[in-house]
Amino acid sequence: MGRRRLLSKAAIADIPALKHVRGAVSENILRDPSKVTDAHYEWFISNPGLHKWEDQGRIVGFSAADPRDGSIWALFVLPEYEGRGIGKALLAEACEILRAGGHVRARLSTGASTRAEAFYRRAGWSVTDADSREILFERPL
Repeated sequence: MGRRRLLSKAAIADIPALKHVRGAVSENILRDPSKVTDAHYEWFISNPGLHKWEDQGRIVGFSAADPRDGSIWALFVLPEYEGRGIGKALLAEACEILRAGGHVRARLSTGASTRAEAFYRRAGWSVTDADSREILFERPL
């Protein structure tokens, strides 16, 4: 039997696993993890914006779209699951949420000179601002 993969809306009970995924990255590391609280996750879960990707019941990635300002708040995949199309699927879901919310453009930021920067460039996102530490991207929906 093949591996079961599933994209679905996250639940409050998923917060510890989501935080694990967020903390497992080797780039775009939170300098102060206390700045992203459970309340942040709860807000996105309670609004139409946080989706998870599961592989055999294990959360291996998630994305969060912010319908208030048309931005992607988060997109993270466990390092051992990178390169399998999970990030692409999660990003498409986040963009669809923004589109359904009436936005015509999506925005996000990521660390400069990271794999995430290369990922967004390959996905057709345009740089709107950049410095040595951060890149701001945008794309039409």
